[in-house]
Amino acid sequence: MSAIRLLTLGAVRQHGRAHGYQVRSDLEFWGAHEWSNAKPGSIYHALKSMATQGLMIAHDTAPSEAGGPPRTEYELTEEGEREYFRLLREALSSPGQKVDLVTAGIGFMVDLPRAEAIALLKRRVESLRVWREEIRRHWTPGEGEDWGHIGEIRSMWVHTAESGEQWALGLIERLEAGAYVMADEGDPWAGMNPSGG
Repeated sequence: MSAIRLLTLGAVRQHGRAHGYQVRSDLEFWGAHEWSNAKPGSIYHALKSMATQGLMIAHDTAPSEAGGPPRTEYELTEEGEREYFRLLREALSSPGQKVDLVTAGIGFMVDLPRAEAIALLKRRVESLRVWREEIRRHWTPGEGEDWGHIGEIRSMWVHTAESGEQWALGLIERLEAGAYVMADEGDPWAGMNPSGG
């Protein structure tokens, strides 16, 4: 799954109603163009595509005072809201996700109630532990076997599982200690958007 879908849905949701340039500005503020496929063309394509799929409503607004064409503003539908939270929950709980999707999930985790975010991260930790043990059980050379440089693959996987688990446990600890404003505690986005929304 591509992170652009979660990023675009989340950025529009923050504003309630947003045009492509606002979404692009928000995602550039996050640096998403550096760590994901959130390039200008893919953002505008995602907005149009999700409107066609019924996840967003496209509203044409008045032409620009500078003489440009009318802007299209997007707003999530109920289906878009459901898809956003499905993608967000999956990004936080599933360790097999690509790093850009996990990063997007972390960026939007404040849209969840604190207890739910913690529970999803605990599910992630448990899945990482299972994966690590699976690697050790099935990818460990037997006595007298030398896997040479192929053994480095196993080492990388184990290291990835262990470091992912340590990071998630640290975030769980911070959340349990009250870090960040979560959805059930107030406006988690107050003052966070560069475009003022």
